[in-house]
Amino acid sequence: MWTPELSLALALVLPALGGVFVALLGSRPNLREAATLIAAVLLAFNVAYLVEIAQGHPTLDLATLAPGLHLVFKLEPLGAIFAAVASGLWIVNSLYSIGYMRGNNEKNQTRFYVCFCIAIAGAMGVALSGNLLTMFLFYEVLTLSTYPLVTHKGDAKAKRGGAIYLSILLGTSIGLLLPAVIATHFLAGSTDFVAGGLLAINEITPAISSVLLVLFAFGIGKAALMPVHPWLPNAMVAPTPVSALLHAVAVVKAGVFAMLKVGTYIFGPALIAITPAADALAWIAGISIVLASVVAMTKDNLKARLAFSTVSQLSYVTLGVMLGSPLAMLGGALQIVMHAWGKITLFMSAGAIYTATGKTEISQMDGLGRYMPWLFIAYTVGALSIIGLPPLGGSWPKLFLLQGAWESGHGWLMVALIASSILNVAYLLPLSARGFFSPPAEAKLKKQPPMLVILPPVITAAGVVVLFFLIGPLRDYLAPVFLSSTLAAEAAL
Repeated sequence: MWTPELSLALALVLPALGGVFVALLGSRPNLREAATLIAAVLLAFNVAYLVEIAQGHPTLDLATLAPGLHLVFKLEPLGAIFAAVASGLWIVNSLYSIGYMRGNNEKNQTRFYVCFCIAIAGAMGVALSGNLLTMFLFYEVLTLSTYPLVTHKGDAKAKRGGAIYLSILLGTSIGLLLPAVIATHFLAGSTDFVAGGLLAINEITPAISSVLLVLFAFGIGKAALMPVHPWLPNAMVAPTPVSALLHAVAVVKAGVFAMLKVGTYIFGPALIAITPAADALAWIAGISIVLASVVAMTKDNLKARLAFSTVSQLSYVTLGVMLGSPLAMLGGALQIVMHAWGKITLFMSAGAIYTATGKTEISQMDGLGRYMPWLFIAYTVGALSIIGLPPLGGSWPKLFLLQGAWESGHGWLMVALIASSILNVAYLLPLSARGFFSPPAEAKLKKQPPMLVILPPVITAAGVVVLFFLIGPLRDYLAPVFLSSTLAAEAAL
């Protein structure tokens, strides 16, 4: 009999089983990749069901580690949306991976697909976690399973990038996040995610909440808040499908999702609003938004430029949390969705250009839009969404964040958001201009790119247009999370 609890279990089991079948079929590439796609499609259908039933908050106890310490899944709308984004884009990125990995004759493809499956299982665990302990364990699974993907090429540069990746993410999680989880359990007697905020209803003082908020903000290293961001640009040594899904969607979005979930269910908007450290962290997020954009402008390498763009865009979510405003937190939640679709479009476009030309530097890409018009149109649409131009999905998070900054009395942060959009134009659109309007100096394509590296970014570019018109259902689905948390926390305080 199909039950919500079974569906919660399948969210973890399906990608894990996909990894098993990929490993078993490693010597037969067509079947191996079919197993990846089947697992991705089945997971997406299962998550679609979870999205429908999330308001009922079904729970699945996975294990009891000790009295009061449980591994548990508890479904709620915020986690359901993150799971939907990661599972849906896994299908598109799996198609893209087939074209990219074959088109570039990459080695160790079986290991690549197996680690991808494990990483998606980790992302599902983070999305559906019912307490901090469960989230922490799956957060670490995500880190460890993506390390082989970052170091996939096996050369000195990949090993160095992987070492930075692993040392920062493990260092922040074990050195800062784990102590925050332990302290929360000590102070509140639980690590459960609670409407209104676990710490708020336990009347934690602002001084203690400040210390904990700082530990969480920098302990969740995947959110890439400066100065714990260097892992992200260094991870760009990975093959582009890794950059596209894991560093535009699953890994980095797991970070900012964890930040948003901690802000909503551990602190609560009302407690954040009276926590002194929140103002300082909002300043740091605002500085990260602008400074990372400035650094992006200096990068000629396309993936490096997109990496620093991601650092900037992730800080939007952290900013929304630190403002403690329901509108701003809703803007942060929407940023997780909209940025995922826009940024994966840009990364897949970068990989398609590399596959067709071998070029990685923007200064080398003059005139390429004439050879690959659909790809460059897709890139441009994704870029305009990141900039925040209507009618594209990326415009909505910025609007809600601007309103939230004003509502919370932090009007100065509106300057950072507006400056970011202007800087986005300056570093994202030059590639479009070069591609379409600069004359090519020579025949640029070393080969025709496979259709499977062109079609996926076109699909995701169309997706950012569709998402603009889905704002009503998305807002109605997510807004009660933050409004109810605010009301519950205010009642407790």
